[in-house]
Amino acid sequence: MTSESRDALAAIREFALGLPEAYEEFPWGERVAKVNKKIFVFLGIDDERDENLAFSVKLPISNEDALNFPFTKPSGYNLGKSGWVKVSLFSSEPLPVDLFLRWVEESYRAIAPKKLIAQLKSVQHPHDL
Repeated sequence: MTSESRDALAAIREFALGLPEAYEEFPWGERVAKVNKKIFVFLGIDDERDENLAFSVKLPISNEDALNFPFTKPSGYNLGKSGWVKVSLFSSEPLPVDLFLRWVEESYRAIAPKKLIAQLKSVQHPHDL
């Protein structure tokens, strides 16, 4: 994985884990971010040989728009039917990290309890800077 891809994935992970009561687990050997015992972003398997940046998020609002990008597709295991989108970019492509952070936040909002979503107003988001 290139340093740009590694930095982008680190920014996505840091942002996700900075959301209220978010935490990390490793089910099935894959890194995920959860809130209230539910996954809101799949961050993939750490593999230095992998040349692409890949993660999955639930996008109930922007799903249709997100699937218009050449680097997205419905997630496997029938998750795509529930609005999950897999993002996969090769390291040579530009990485729209701000867009990815908005998608992570949308996924969080789709999964988190309302009391935690209300706390987001006080969280400073990198894409709002």
